[in-house]
Amino acid sequence: MKTKYLIGLSIIISNLSFSSVKAQSGAPYIHDPSTLAECDGKWYTFGTGGGGIISADGWNWNSGADRPGGGAAPDMLKIGDRYLCIYGATGGGLGGGHAGRILTMWNKTLDPKSPDFKWSEAVEVCFSDGMEDQDAIDPGLLLDPTTGRLWASYGTYFGTIRLIELDPKTGFRVKGNKEKDIAIDCEATDLIYRDGWYYLLGTHGTCCDGVNSTYNIVVGRSRKVTGPYLDNVGRDMYHGGGKMVIAAGDRVCGPGHFGRTIIDEGVEIMSCHYEADFDQGGSSVLGIRPLLWKNDWPYAGDRFKEGTYEIESERRGYSLELAVDFVRLNVPRRGGFGRPANDTPVVPVANQKLEDVISTWPSGEIPARIGDYMFRPHQKWTITAVPEAGGYLSNPYFKITIEGTNRALSATANTEVTTVPEFTGADEQLWRIEQLIDGTFRIMPKAIPGRQGINTKYCLYSIGDSTPTLAEYDFKSDNSKWNFRAH
Repeated sequence: MKTKYLIGLSIIISNLSFSSVKAQSGAPYIHDPSTLAECDGKWYTFGTGGGGIISADGWNWNSGADRPGGGAAPDMLKIGDRYLCIYGATGGGLGGGHAGRILTMWNKTLDPKSPDFKWSEAVEVCFSDGMEDQDAIDPGLLLDPTTGRLWASYGTYFGTIRLIELDPKTGFRVKGNKEKDIAIDCEATDLIYRDGWYYLLGTHGTCCDGVNSTYNIVVGRSRKVTGPYLDNVGRDMYHGGGKMVIAAGDRVCGPGHFGRTIIDEGVEIMSCHYEADFDQGGSSVLGIRPLLWKNDWPYAGDRFKEGTYEIESERRGYSLELAVDFVRLNVPRRGGFGRPANDTPVVPVANQKLEDVISTWPSGEIPARIGDYMFRPHQKWTITAVPEAGGYLSNPYFKITIEGTNRALSATANTEVTTVPEFTGADEQLWRIEQLIDGTFRIMPKAIPGRQGINTKYCLYSIGDSTPTLAEYDFKSDNSKWNFRAH
């Protein structure tokens, strides 16, 4: 975070103009959020000024998280059975200067109501004196999964981004460790590791100016945690490089303070704040987006949007549909092999209408199947948010109905999929839709009838070219993956 203003994949959903909920529900108001942390089934993130917000489901957020010390831009990391918090005590122009201190502290739990809730005494791990070309603020943590070593990056536009090593057992600075400058022209950095690459995510642009903030998140990568961090065209972040990860759009601007959370294999999200949500009066709010990867580069996916779609199986490219008779269009073939036989005018063929075929459908449950897409009524699905049913990280639950009807897609007790004549709001009729790291989607019922708890195991699955079912999610199999197309 800085207080001085400095000038300094085409996805598979296409051609959409439908509405969507853009920010988390409840009171998701925060600035400079830490990476999301899970504790006893709840999600936490902490921000500048102390405190933070909590969510029981990842979608509805409210105040209540507790972090002493004030200061700015904390980060949070679970190491073993404890949580390590790192934050900037001053700096960033706070208090009129750039003399800053980075502090760490521990807690056994993030639940302020727990008897084990007690923050340890904060210890200083580095500082800036206000005169050097550096500003000790905005720290981010990485526990290297390949070595077990703990690293922290920090800094703002006022000078360099620095890297130091901490002791993962104590949170103290490793004795004799020498800081290393690794980037410029960014702040609020975070380090992540994936498949042999270290990534430095930095926030570029101007901060703290509401709807006029130009914050955006950029990235460079390196084979070594100490850098150099190069972008997609080989520019070193130490010389101002950085590939775009997320910028303004969809009536929110100023994304900053990146955090990565892995939900499942192939299911990742990125957290940030938006400096201003235009639909919430310009408030700074928590943002959660799918995190996608292309050619080993991260980028932000889009929150799923309501609308009417073909639901297409990645397995073969066939479409989810009602198991009803195919009703032919009564349109004579025009000429031989499509060529007009005479000079009569060309008249467009109208799409088949729901009212032309619905009387041929059974009135009770109708199973689902998969078939060639022909833009017929039994293949068009309207997907609508049901925010009162709660949600998950990045979205509320959705209902999936045949366009123009209340006939709803539903899970069954024997882990099959069917459609029921009326949507009732039952948990088995609510669907979790998440974009995977390759841009496809997984579709999961909120619950399986007769089984306790929220379903996190079974997804809509193409067990055959024409046969949908519910089966265990497997990112390595295209049977688990679906695309949404608006025609």
